Amino acid sequence: MSAPEGRILAGIADIAAAAWDACLPGEAESHAYYTACDALAAQTGVGLRMAAACAEADGEVVAVAPFFRLNYRLDTPLQGKLRSFGDALFRHMPGLVTLKVLCVGSPYAERCHLGFSPTLDAAGRAAAFQALAAALERQAAEEKAHLVVWKDLAPAEEEGFGRALKQAGFARLGSLPIALLDLPFKDEAAYLATLSAATRKDIKRKLAKAGEVRIAFHTDIAGLEPRIDELYEATRAQSGLDYGELEVLPPGYFGAVSQALGERAVFALYWVGEELAAFNLLLVEPGRVIDKFLGMRYPLAREHNLYAVSWMANVRFCLERGIDKLQSGQTAYASKLRFGSRLVPSTLHVRHRLAPLQWALRSLSPWLGFERFDPDLAAIARKKAA
Repeated sequence: MSAPEGRILAGIADIAAAAWDACLPGEAESHAYYTACDALAAQTGVGLRMAAACAEADGEVVAVAPFFRLNYRLDTPLQGKLRSFGDALFRHMPGLVTLKVLCVGSPYAERCHLGFSPTLDAAGRAAAFQALAAALERQAAEEKAHLVVWKDLAPAEEEGFGRALKQAGFARLGSLPIALLDLPFKDEAAYLATLSAATRKDIKRKLAKAGEVRIAFHTDIAGLEPRIDELYEATRAQSGLDYGELEVLPPGYFGAVSQALGERAVFALYWVGEELAAFNLLLVEPGRVIDKFLGMRYPLAREHNLYAVSWMANVRFCLERGIDKLQSGQTAYASKLRFGSRLVPSTLHVRHRLAPLQWALRSLSPWLGFERFDPDLAAIARKKAA
């Protein structure tokens, strides 16, 4: 194989779907998913647009990665009272806390979809990664981006390429981990048996009080899109966390994803009488279900314990299909850990184009990770330290 060469493309749609998906086999967050998200952002003017980088050798695509541009506020990791301080600083000196960023990864996924052709060996992957990285660095220099960020590298990518990024001068920061529930169980009872007695009792009590809740699974949500959008926005406002543009979805996102992914996008709908009280978007893969988004109507959701009800519905969904992993994302860690999940780390790699500021960033990196400012993770860390 000839040496790979990196290229920048205006959008993921400019790479053939078969070539992209061959580098990221089995992913529900696939070429179809990303192109649907990007087309919607372009159409509505809401949400972040994505571009793509690829590496080619002998006329074939051998590596791919999405990227996007972001005017990033340095106070984004801060939450609660600390965020109020950041807001005040931004109002008076926006240029001091806002940087132009080229970010490798996606605002619509919780991991960096860095993919490689299955034909590559370890040396070939390393060469393709270097070609991708070089193309992205050239693009960042051309755009005069202050920062280049590799967002949410999973453990396998961190192990494979973290050292190369460090040698290239990047500082490593902790990102928000992903909650993952392993389900090697024959049935629901076997899963419940792994939880504490108090948690089992709590779940059973909440399920017993949810008799009025009707659950239906759909792959077609035609006509329900406005209500689903409303539930998502209500839940986002209720969360108390704010990660800025990184959590803004284009209007119509759920309908577009449903159409793009077909049976790989399953909506669990929770009805109380004629009222749609909650929804859950599940992205279905051969060995994993991604609990992508949960939206609930308050106070109805609390009155019917819909978080616990939806959790157990998702567990049953996986067990009935022989799927042994339920991924439930980067929020509400306390409940997910109590229900048996483990936390899979994610990392950020960041480099400022000005050497003095990069030195400061590297020096401060142990204190700048997102995981330090999430309320649930902070409480868990304090509990462990006590």
